[in-house]
Amino acid sequence: MKAPKNALLLLICFGFPGLLMAQSKVGTTSAQFLKISVGPRASAMGDAFVALANDASGLFWNPAGAADLKGNQVFLNHTEWLAGIAHNYGAVVIPMAQYGTFGASVTSLTMGEMMVRTEENPNGTGEMFTVSGISAGASYAKRLTDRFSIGFNAKYIQEQIWHMSASTFAIDVGSLFRTRFNDMKIGMCISNFGGDMQMTGQDALITYDADPYISGNNDNINAHLDTEFWSLPLIFRVGVSMDIIHNEFMRVTAAVDAVHPNDVDEYLNLGTEISWNEIIFLRAGIRQFGNDIFAGKTIDFLGSGSPTFGAGINYPIYNMMKLGVDWAFVDYDKLEKTQRFAILFTF
Repeated sequence: MKAPKNALLLLICFGFPGLLMAQSKVGTTSAQFLKISVGPRASAMGDAFVALANDASGLFWNPAGAADLKGNQVFLNHTEWLAGIAHNYGAVVIPMAQYGTFGASVTSLTMGEMMVRTEENPNGTGEMFTVSGISAGASYAKRLTDRFSIGFNAKYIQEQIWHMSASTFAIDVGSLFRTRFNDMKIGMCISNFGGDMQMTGQDALITYDADPYISGNNDNINAHLDTEFWSLPLIFRVGVSMDIIHNEFMRVTAAVDAVHPNDVDEYLNLGTEISWNEIIFLRAGIRQFGNDIFAGKTIDFLGSGSPTFGAGINYPIYNMMKLGVDWAFVDYDKLEKTQRFAILFTF
């Protein structure tokens, strides 16, 4: 009897952890549009941006980075997302000297109309419906010392599917520490910490027959479908950036982010930016590198991560005003390849 017991014990010890690792967290959170990266600059660097975040797009990655800005900035970003979905982001940042830096941002996700299909009308009822998501927030950042700053976003989030909608509030909290070694920075940010979301609306109203097998009873009782609550995609990022080369003509910056989401496995983002006279920029990176390692799968260094690259220009146009134009290309492997475009006004 001892041998079967030992075999069962070994099965529990070695098999049960494998079953746990097989449990996927994908699809367990709401408001997935909050995870779509913002800004061609960050996207081209493989989303390794939490320790940089030194322009208006940084409100998304780490609001603490806004404390470094010296001028007002207006940032507009458009992404041709997967399956014809449009993702847009806009931000305004205004430094107020000793009072800190204030900002505001809006994110939207939209797509074309789709036909309403039912079990009785699989080819469509003649009605159309839309799906959208929006997030609007206010930001504040301040330097507490000459090398350490903190930042916050407070935002309202809403998703809508036809006549149903869900909404909640959330915050982002970030910090940035600047070392004296090659302009090395260490950044951290917790994004989307807030309430759960529940879809409600008139599409949840139905008529119900308590017992369809009995005739003569009321078969049109007004009822309401009770939907579940879903948490937000909470993300913790910690990263390091450093200038490998920095002289009067050229700068080469490397960045690495470690990302811990609550609905997928952990991964790394790697990126680099090459600048000539802070006017012309080339960028490249790898996003979600090493997620196979953290997921306990077979390590595939050549196939791990998605390549990214892009370019930009930042040129003075009038007095102290500058215009920046950026572009990024991101390969999503089995899904579509996406492109991002943005303009940045500094004045």
